[in-house]
Amino acid sequence: MLRLLVPLTIIGFVGLGGLVSCAAPPQRATFVASVETADHSSLLAESWTAYRKRFIQADGRVIDWEANGRSTSEGQAYAMLRAVMVNDPDTFAIALQWAETNLQRRDKNNKSIDSLWAWKWGQNSNNTWGILDANVASDADIDAITALIVASRRWQRSDYLKLARTKLKDLWTHATITLPVDGKRYLLPGAIALFQRNEKLKANPSYLAPYAFRLFAQVDSERDWLSLVDSSYQMLEQSSKVSPVGLPSDWIAVDPNTGTYTALDPGSPLITRYGFDASRVWWRVALDATWFGEPRAKAYLKANLGYLKQMWQRDRKIPAKLDLQGRPLVDYEATSQYGMLYTAFRVIDPAIAQEIFTQKLLPSYRNGFWDNDSAYYSQNLAWFGLLPPNILANYLTEPTQATNVSLP
Repeated sequence: MLRLLVPLTIIGFVGLGGLVSCAAPPQRATFVASVETADHSSLLAESWTAYRKRFIQADGRVIDWEANGRSTSEGQAYAMLRAVMVNDPDTFAIALQWAETNLQRRDKNNKSIDSLWAWKWGQNSNNTWGILDANVASDADIDAITALIVASRRWQRSDYLKLARTKLKDLWTHATITLPVDGKRYLLPGAIALFQRNEKLKANPSYLAPYAFRLFAQVDSERDWLSLVDSSYQMLEQSSKVSPVGLPSDWIAVDPNTGTYTALDPGSPLITRYGFDASRVWWRVALDATWFGEPRAKAYLKANLGYLKQMWQRDRKIPAKLDLQGRPLVDYEATSQYGMLYTAFRVIDPAIAQEIFTQKLLPSYRNGFWDNDSAYYSQNLAWFGLLPPNILANYLTEPTQATNVSLP
């Protein structure tokens, strides 16, 4: 595939036809790191079209075919993020509307609990369809709110900004906590009552999204979202030290009184290992490096990707799951992980990123799909990984839209 440098301000998705050159409208300047970016525009456009047809129903429900046709708050949020990135307001609107209609959390009296989304919806034992688990997955709400803020700017939709602010208030209340050890505010994977048990917190490092917290601070001055940027890097750095080779974990335990990070008990259904969740850490940290030029992001990637870099150079493959010592737990690989590694190595070692693309990502892609047309995670994470980091440059620091504008 032809390799070229993409100018930072003249490439953007237009409608559903793919990436085309266009004149960028005047915007406030924003920092987007200058990194070499291969042109994957045709592939990304083809993949989005195929994904929309295969995974998103006409009513906006996103279907995970590999998990009994269920839908999740994550899936709806991913669709919204992808839609705003490709300038597809219609798909954005239906994915949002389906989630708002079907994932709203309600009490026994059928009254709305908050504006956050129940994480799992599908077919129950009575063969009826509805919410299967009303708990919140905070990463999905973070992604959805991020998409709403960007959409409010890209499409001049003050109603999206208003909804984002409502959700931010509930996210702060229900999924962040101040720890006594240092008085700092930290993100939790969901409701405090669910993830603070037995004197320890359960944390998921792949939920930490410093770039999103910066956007949240731009539109919500009532809560100290920037404090979550600092605590996120602290959690990322400290939790990765539990692994002798510096790998992030799918799940980790935190003592709120001492700040000590440890592996979860062996009997826990949540496992401390490097797996499908943990690989998303590379993507989220890389976004903060490329969108906002955060030096801690690049430093984390350099320090913690070293073991996987050596494994790649030695074996030309990285298993989908590793224990904390870096030993393979499975003998298969994951296209989704390679997508996340691609975006991270693009920041610190573009040559390895290109190798991962040509040796792993491109060979697994055909006719609009990675792996196969039911591989939900492969489609999303490979796509996010290959997306040019500058794609939303014009919308990262644009002045907030007024909330009292009347819309048709």
